[in-house]
Amino acid sequence: MQDIRIKKGYRFRMAGAPSKELASLADPSQVAFLPERIPHIKPRLKVAEGDAVKIGSPLFEDKRNPSFQFLSPGGGVVQRIQFGPRRVIQAIVIERDRQGEDRVQFASISSRELESIDRHRLVAHILEGGLWWIFRQLPFRDLPDPESIPPAIIVGLSAKEPYQPSPNVYLQDRIDLMVFGLNVLQKLVQGRVLVFSNGDTPPPDEVVAVLTHQVKGNYPSDDPGTFLYHVKTSAAQNRSWFVSGQDLILLAQLLAQGQYPVDRIVSVAGSSAPKPQHFRTRLGVPLAHLVDADAVDGDVRYVVGGLFRGYAGDPLGFMGHYETALNLVPSGSQAEFLALFRPGINKPTYSRTFLSCLHPGPMVYNCNLHGGERACIACMHCADVCPVNILPHMAYKAILADEVEEVLAHGLLDCVECGLCSYVCPSKIELTRTFVDAKAAYAKDLAV
Repeated sequence: MQDIRIKKGYRFRMAGAPSKELASLADPSQVAFLPERIPHIKPRLKVAEGDAVKIGSPLFEDKRNPSFQFLSPGGGVVQRIQFGPRRVIQAIVIERDRQGEDRVQFASISSRELESIDRHRLVAHILEGGLWWIFRQLPFRDLPDPESIPPAIIVGLSAKEPYQPSPNVYLQDRIDLMVFGLNVLQKLVQGRVLVFSNGDTPPPDEVVAVLTHQVKGNYPSDDPGTFLYHVKTSAAQNRSWFVSGQDLILLAQLLAQGQYPVDRIVSVAGSSAPKPQHFRTRLGVPLAHLVDADAVDGDVRYVVGGLFRGYAGDPLGFMGHYETALNLVPSGSQAEFLALFRPGINKPTYSRTFLSCLHPGPMVYNCNLHGGERACIACMHCADVCPVNILPHMAYKAILADEVEEVLAHGLLDCVECGLCSYVCPSKIELTRTFVDAKAAYAKDLAV
C-alpha cells in the first residue's frame, strides 16, 4: 500500500457532523428517479403517468446510447412525471404498492462463474441490470462507453466533504460484497483497480487488505480526480473510470443476487439538522422522510449532497441517485446588526480577517455570500487551495476571453469541481460554476 500526501485543499471545522449511529427507516410511500441529476445524459421516457412498474422496470434511457437503461427504484404506479424548463425531466415519482412490490429478476453470477466470465458478457449483465450509471469517466464525469476499456478504475472509500456517509458505517456487514465488487471491476479494466481511503479515518481492518493507496490531506483529497492527479504516470490515465464505495456495493448486490438493489445509506447532518446521524433507507427517498419539517427551526436550507458539490433541495423533493447526504444549514438571509464592528469569533472564513482563525472548535456555516460579486483582485486564495494546482483566476479570465487553448493549458480538464475556489474567493466569483459549464461545453464540442 502506498501513502499519498495531498498538501492543498481545506479543512472545514463545521458543526453538525453525523453520529456513527445507523438507524433503519421504514420504507417511504413514494420514491423517485431524478434524470436531471445524471450529468450529460439525454433521457428518453419509457413510461407514462399511471403505468404500473416493478422494481427494476425501465423508466428511461439515454438517447445518446439506448443501452444505458435507468430502472425503477420502486414497485407500484408512476404517480407523476415532473418537467422543468424546456421539458427537462426533473423527476419520475413512483407510488409504491403497499401490498408488496414486484421485482424484475435478473441473472445472478456466482464467485466461481465470475472467474471465467468474459468481459463482454459481464458488461451486458450490468447494462441490463440498469447500474451502468454508477460508473463515471474522468475528466468530464460522464457515463463511459461500455466498449471502451479503462486504463484504471478508481474506488474511493473516503468521506471528506461535509458530510458524506462514513465508509465505516456503510461497509458494516458488507465487506464480502465489496470484495466481490472489486473482483467484478478487475474484469472490466485493462490496468489496475486503485482503491484508496483517507488515512485520518481508516476503514475496517478487513478492507485495509484490499487498499492500494492511503491518502492523507484535507478536502477534496477524497475525490477520485484529486487522487488520480497525484498518482498518474501517463496521459492515458486521464480517461480512468471511478466508482464510489457505496455504489460498488450496489453492483455486487445486483450481480450476486440477481435483483436491482434499492438500499441506501444516507447521512443527515448540518448545524440545523434535528438529529445528525446515518440512516438506512431507499434509493430516491423523499427528503421529508429523512427529516421531519416540524422539527426544523428557523430559515433552513436543504442541501442535497455535500455542501460544496450538492444543490439546494425542496423539502418536498427527493434524493438523487448519486447523492448520499442531506445537509441542513441556516440560509443566512437575515441581516446581522452592526456586522462591521464585530470581531467574528464565530464567523467561518478562509482568510485571517476574523478572530475565528483562532477558534479551534466547530462553527456554524450558513448560505449567505456575505458580499456581492466584484472584479477579481488576484489575491491567489483560489490557487492556494486548488488540489490539482490550477491557477483558477487565470483559467477564469481565459474562459471569459474565449481562449480555449489557453484555458486547457491552465488545466481546466484537471478541475475536480470541488467548489473551494468559489468558497475562498473574496470577490464572490462563481469560479466553480464557470469551470463546470466550460468543461461541459468542451465535452459537447468533442462529441459533435
